[in-house]
Amino acid sequence: MTNWVEACKVGAIEAEEVAPFDHGGHRYALYRSPADQYYATDAVCTHEDADLTEGLVIEHIIECPRHNGRFDYRTGTARGAPVCVNLKTYPVKVERGAVFLDLG
Repeated sequence: MTNWVEACKVGAIEAEEVAPFDHGGHRYALYRSPADQYYATDAVCTHEDADLTEGLVIEHIIECPRHNGRFDYRTGTARGAPVCVNLKTYPVKVERGAVFLDLG
């Protein structure tokens, strides 16, 4: 079952940046890649609950602001200690000038 929710307008996030999106009591992290693709993950680091929307984006990597753990935001794969648990990702689509997440 799908549950597409509008998260932001196209262009609201700069390339190689991350932005928060809150919905239903949950925080998500939205990313815009250097290739102008949009991605979404949970916004909380799997290591110690830091807010990833305050982290640093370098190409396709989000670096946690607390202990510098790294994830590939396209797949959620943990890419650097101390994180070892992958990050949950969400399907994203762009339609009618808006970015939608499937929270289904």
